[in-house]
Amino acid sequence: MAIAFRPLQRHFAAEVQGFDMRQPIDAATARDFEHAIDRYGILVFPAQLVDNAQQLAFTANFGPPDIGRKKAVKHASGRLTGGNTDSRIPEEMIDLSNLDENGYVIDPNHRRVLSLLGTRLWHSDSSYQRPAAKYSMLRAVTVPPWGGETEFADCRAAYDALPEMLRTEAEDRFAEHWVHHSRSTLGWEPTAEEISGAMPPVRWPLVRVHPGSGRKALYIGAHARRVIGMALPAGRILLRDLQEHATQPEFVYRHAWRPGDLVLWDNRSVMHRGCRYDLSQVRDMRRTTVLDLASVHERDCGEEAEAA
Repeated sequence: MAIAFRPLQRHFAAEVQGFDMRQPIDAATARDFEHAIDRYGILVFPAQLVDNAQQLAFTANFGPPDIGRKKAVKHASGRLTGGNTDSRIPEEMIDLSNLDENGYVIDPNHRRVLSLLGTRLWHSDSSYQRPAAKYSMLRAVTVPPWGGETEFADCRAAYDALPEMLRTEAEDRFAEHWVHHSRSTLGWEPTAEEISGAMPPVRWPLVRVHPGSGRKALYIGAHARRVIGMALPAGRILLRDLQEHATQPEFVYRHAWRPGDLVLWDNRSVMHRGCRYDLSQVRDMRRTTVLDLASVHERDCGEEAEAA
């Protein structure tokens, strides 16, 4: 059976049919997937039932790995403290579960579980760094009895539908993204060590051109803490207005997970967030992410905009 893509939502998202992720793919097939990602933004691979090594092998077809918040800060000893570093999953993976290194559910009040609440805010992975993330691939190993879905917002369709006044205000502006901002908005204050070791803030345009499709897309989310050249309150209101527009139901796809599902999305055109679930129930989710190396060279006029 040839690989096929079944659209899932009017604007974006498609289910991949006729593909077994357990088998290696060649460069031509990887390009076919990239073309599909450029079109749909999200690809859903249902019931793949791959293991960690197979997920990592599939991910490697699309670029170098990004370990996200794991590298956000370091102890003086050099040990990573920005994310889970246990041996339950490979270092190249990001553990988005509520489990400890032995596979037991962590107390809901544990600092690590409280940090996971930040994933319930709309965001694009690793927008707080340069290069940012290109693709993310999230796999469900165990899902809770209720909740725990993931929602995705199409930032290209949202840009296309922006009211003219809001579009004019957003164009040619830059936002500053910082690794600790999303969680600090929830009352999660980083420690002095985390602040001193954090990656410096980076600046991205509020409106970026998606390289694969040539379409413009909003680039916002919970890591954006201010708009360059605007008073802090006014800038945050602009960010909120853009997010409220982009996350209207017509632009959102919600994925209800089943064990073995893997969802791949393009962080350059899609925002996402996790949904509420019972933290006393097991939710074992494992993410791999690749860097958007092309974004290193993307024009950054944030400093000039601030000076103006």
